[in-house]
Amino acid sequence: MINAPMKNTLPSCLLVRLFFQPTKIFTELAELTPPSSLVFFKAALWLGLLPPIFAYFGTNKFGWRLGTVEPIFLREEILLSISVVYFCVLLIGFLSSALVSRWMSKTYGARESFGAHFAMVTIVGAPLAVGSIIHLYPDVFINILVFVPVVLWSMYLLYRGLPIILCTTPERGMLMASSLIGYLLVAFVSLLGITVMLWINGLGPSMGV
Repeated sequence: MINAPMKNTLPSCLLVRLFFQPTKIFTELAELTPPSSLVFFKAALWLGLLPPIFAYFGTNKFGWRLGTVEPIFLREEILLSISVVYFCVLLIGFLSSALVSRWMSKTYGARESFGAHFAMVTIVGAPLAVGSIIHLYPDVFINILVFVPVVLWSMYLLYRGLPIILCTTPERGMLMASSLIGYLLVAFVSLLGITVMLWINGLGPSMGV
């Protein structure tokens, strides 16, 4: 039997259905070959915009609260620069994670379509982007409380969706998902280290009211 050609598109109402019909979304994506440009402009770009926009308006209005100390305010131009860098880092994170996932695909017998890997990474990151609405009230403790369950939900989507979207076995999918999480943890810790080093060397933003 000849398989029908895969469509170069994305499922409709992707973000809404992801929270109510994740398995169905994964199954639909397994039958698609979306081009990476479509994934970028239809999903990843807009999801990447949400956290820096929320952080910009929240910080500008309330300032960041670190425990019981006074709120930390940043000058307008510095806050805008940080928001732009935040946006760029998120997009680089989406792209690099998709590249690493595709690089792993041969080892775990998964699909090698970059568009499929990019779509999977974007879907997994969607709850984090939506959860970033808590940046509108930038209290560190409250943000952590919100992001812990959101991160767990994203991890669930990764473990659940990877073997379906990338057409590999559940066993290999679990190993590949674990390897991808390992990469993300290393990348996150490295980014924190670089940020701290830059700040110590005077390249961080100066505080002000």
